[in-house]
Amino acid sequence: MKIAVLSGSPKGDLSVTLQYVRFIQKKLPQHQLKVHHVSHDIQKLEKDGQAFANVIKDIEASDGVLWAFPLYVFLVPSQYKRFIELIWERGAQGAFKNKYTAVLSTSIHFFDHTAHNYMRAICDDLDMKFVDSFSADMDDLFLDEMRNRLLIFAQGLFEAIEKKLPTSKAYSPLTYSKFRYAPGKAKDKVDTRGMKVLVLTDSQDKDSNLARMVKRFQESFAQPIEVVNLYDINIRGGCLGCVQCGFDNICVYEGKDGYIDFFNNKVRHADITIYASTIKDRFMSARMKMSWDRGFFNGHVPAHMGKQMGFIVSGPLSQIPNLRQIMDAWAEMSLGNLAGVVSDECQESAQLDALLQNMATRCIEYSTQVYIRPKTFLGVGGYKLFRDAIWARLRFPFTADYRFYRKHNLFDFPQKDKRYGAFNKQMISMIKNPEMKEMVRKMIKTEMVKGYQKVVDTK
Repeated sequence: MKIAVLSGSPKGDLSVTLQYVRFIQKKLPQHQLKVHHVSHDIQKLEKDGQAFANVIKDIEASDGVLWAFPLYVFLVPSQYKRFIELIWERGAQGAFKNKYTAVLSTSIHFFDHTAHNYMRAICDDLDMKFVDSFSADMDDLFLDEMRNRLLIFAQGLFEAIEKKLPTSKAYSPLTYSKFRYAPGKAKDKVDTRGMKVLVLTDSQDKDSNLARMVKRFQESFAQPIEVVNLYDINIRGGCLGCVQCGFDNICVYEGKDGYIDFFNNKVRHADITIYASTIKDRFMSARMKMSWDRGFFNGHVPAHMGKQMGFIVSGPLSQIPNLRQIMDAWAEMSLGNLAGVVSDECQESAQLDALLQNMATRCIEYSTQVYIRPKTFLGVGGYKLFRDAIWARLRFPFTADYRFYRKHNLFDFPQKDKRYGAFNKQMISMIKNPEMKEMVRKMIKTEMVKGYQKVVDTK
């Protein structure tokens, strides 16, 4: 049977993900896997309607579709995101309807689940028959067991197509509101107290809800704040995944467009950064995603360390918990603080005014107090994954990251904490005695809380 492979790597034939596809083709040669480099060729597909039509035509002629991509910043690469947007913009959804499909990604398992949730939802929105997903570690292809798992995954897709097996959907269609925001005047304006506030927006319609929300937020402050439209920045293209920035944070686009100077001169120096975007499909716009991806020339160095962040969103955010989780994770992994998220779902202009005004106030208050909310599992787990990877297998080529982590004492491996080592050794030795073990068992609840009680009583 014939499978249309939509390759999401900007590196084209040099993609690591593509090697997984090629392995499937080699081991299961009775099936034809035709690769379309939709991320690598995205600018051509945008400009050349016939080139895009040819891809869609091949999808129509195929028995199934395999979405294959590397993971970039919580999601698919911005180029892949743009291709998905083009499907709806050009009315090509019909080519995907009722096609059997599966998702294959490669990464180091950093928020691979949010990327897979996104793609599963896209497949459901396209009314496809979703079979399975496979999230491979980049190096899994070197392991016998993982190669076998990969083939089982691929055979599952082929079998589902051949036997016309039933599938189910995981996501309901999104419902969009027709609410029209009519902002009121800001009365009690917020003093910025010298804080630099930066709003990054992808608004293309000056009369849209998003544009009005950004303007109302801007008017919430007593002093001017900076609003930058991402479409006004010369961004030549998305992240290429070339990793040439890993040595010294110098991007391959250096001197070729305006994004790097913008990031270094604006984003790095902002005390408060607000991302303002309209939802397109199940995420923000590809333009916003491109700005996130391009920031990767900074490596795994937290982009908003000790700073405040916020989101202004137009669209059905509450219906997309995956996106909401990414917002939380983005703030925590940036070592910043999520001061607020405001969407236009409230359906009342006065309430939306109040929400925007309140977020402006919180941003300044938190920034003044240098308040950073404790990390949840999203930040703790994600940080430990990066820490371990940069210490070991990613030390080369991400030598700039390694230097940063060492400088800021981020290699805080628990086995280095000698206090717990000595304590554990003492207590484990003690409970080898049956009588002592029973005594400790009875005391453990009261002893455990004593130290905390002392802090409460003395601090």
